[in-house]
Formats: sequence, structure tokens, C-alpha cells
Amino acid sequence: MSVGHIVLPNRLFVAPMAGVTDRPFRQLCKQLGAGYAVSEMVTSRKDLWNSLKTSRRANHDGETAPIAVQIAGTDAAMMAEAAAYNIDRGAQIIDINMGCPAKKVCNKWAGSALMQDEPLALQIVEAVVAACAPRNVPVTLKMRTGWSQQHKNAERIARAAEQAGIAMLTVHGRTREQGYKGRAEYDTIAAVKAAVRIPVVANGDIVSPEKARDVLQYTQADAIMVGRAAQGRPWIFGDIAHYLQHGQHRAAPLTLQVQQWLLTHLEDHYGLYGEFAGVRTARKHIGWAVRGLPGGEAFRQRMNALEDCAAQVQAVRDFFDDLSVTCDRLPSPEATAFVDDENDAAGDRETACTLD
Repeated sequence: MSVGHIVLPNRLFVAPMAGVTDRPFRQLCKQLGAGYAVSEMVTSRKDLWNSLKTSRRANHDGETAPIAVQIAGTDAAMMAEAAAYNIDRGAQIIDINMGCPAKKVCNKWAGSALMQDEPLALQIVEAVVAACAPRNVPVTLKMRTGWSQQHKNAERIARAAEQAGIAMLTVHGRTREQGYKGRAEYDTIAAVKAAVRIPVVANGDIVSPEKARDVLQYTQADAIMVGRAAQGRPWIFGDIAHYLQHGQHRAAPLTLQVQQWLLTHLEDHYGLYGEFAGVRTARKHIGWAVRGLPGGEAFRQRMNALEDCAAQVQAVRDFFDDLSVTCDRLPSPEATAFVDDENDAAGDRETACTLD
């Protein structure tokens, strides 16, 4: 599996998710079996590049290669400049966001709204490719099946993008109109794969090793991208890899092993965000990790009242220590802990825009 000249370890990818796939989370997923992880969406607006939010999103200190950054915007020249800006800060692959369905993004005609204006979409692709080509940086594109059920144009955009120099396409099996509701469909992804020669990545509702196998077989895609299912269960990539290779599930991770993964992740997380923001933004990651576990909901409510990192770490340590007494390996979460609607994954609809 390659993106341009860059060879990837495997074909299991982490989806870009606003408010989720920061550097610590990407690192954790790569450590646990993901071959590729795309950053949170970075704006093309130059006046926001020095903001704290954007500087954190553009932080790749110590991140394992390849470093892929997703950019979003509506102006071709600005998008080209944003690509160069992120390359200067370590990006080895640039991804164009044409899949985000959030209103605050689409109201500015960015994200999946670009699929309504194919000439503009192509201008952006051409400008970004032109900016990246001299620096030998591949450009990828993430999109949806179309704007609505009546206007599915992913296949047409895919052909044009390939001609313009895009190195890889990711297709989420929903329209912008669907948002994160309903079920992903894979016929459009299969059609895109048949229409182009560059790698195609299937995305949407891939929440288990069996689903990963089925989507790969049905679409003939070169890779799969996982979003929601990696939240709180980042070892799903290793689970999928094992299942694809051996045809059976591997044992659940040891409870104390999960504890160590989470504690290491928290340390990295606090290092990026600091004490005040770190303890608050870590709550969702901890909540996902204990979701559906015995005593998990009660623990989550207590943990959310903690105001400092040390107390948060100790609470996590104690929870998994207590759980390990009765469960040597992590018990299977209750089925009710998971939902089909992906917009629940990020906790609010505005920050969920790249859960696609």
C-alpha cells in the first residue's frame, strides 16, 4: 500500500476526526496497529494559523512517519498556501477535505459543499497538487458519495481528481445530506474503485474486523478507514489485521495493558494541551475507554468532576486496577454502549465534522 512514493506499513487507516485525532491519539493508534493516520482538519485561513487551536493541530513533534495533514477551504490559492505552510511544519502528505458535512463548514462552501461546485473543487485540487509536486509531497482527497441522494458525483470527481494528480482517494459511503445518519453504502465506493487506477480507501460504518473484511471484499478498495470504532478502542487496528490474516479473532487485551496504554496516552495528551485544557479534553478519551465496561458509567461521571491531571490519572489507574481483579482481560463492552449514528462519537455535532 503506497501513497505516491510513500510506502505505508498496512492498509488500516485512522479517519481524521475534529477534536479527536490530535497527535497523541494518532500516535496511539499507530502504536496499536494503524498504518496511517490523518490529522484533524487545518484551516486554510492564514489569519488563524497562529491561533492556539491551529498550532496544536499542526504540531507533529515526535510523530512517526508518514505525517498526513488535512486542509480545508474554498479558495484555491489559499489552499495551496496552506499546503506549503503545513509541509514546512512537517507534513509529508496533504489531504484535501471534501467530506466534512458540518453546517459551520458547509455554510462557507468548504468540506462536502465543494462537491456542489465541481469546477471550484477541481481548481483547488490542481492548485494544491501544483504547490506540493515540486516538494515531492503526495496529495490525497477525502470526499463523500455526493451532495444528496439525487446528486451522487463521487465517481466523476474521482476521475477528474486522478487526472489532476491526486495520489489517493478516500470515499465515505454517505452523502452530505445524510450527515452521519442512516447506513453507509458501498456501491459508490466500488464504482469509484473501478473508475480509477490510484488507491481508493473505503470509509463509513467500519466498526468490527468482520465489517472491515466485508467492505474490502465488496468494494475491492485498497484500504479501509476507521473513525468512531477507534475511540476508546484504538487496538481495533490490530484486531482487524489479525482477523484479516488468520480469519479469527484474537484474545481481548489484558485489562492492565489497556490501563498502561491509556495512561501513556494521557501523559502525551497533557503534554500537548497543558494542565487546564488537558484534563478537560482528556475526559472524552477516558469516557470512551470505559464505555460499556462494568462500573464504567458511574466512573465516568465521577471522573468528569476532577479538575487536575494527577487526580485524573490516579482515578484511571484505580478503575483498571479494580477491574483487573475480576477481569484479567478487558470484558466485551455492552452492546448498548455503541450506537450506529456516528455523530454521537465526538460528543457534539459541531466538532464531529470529520467523523466521516
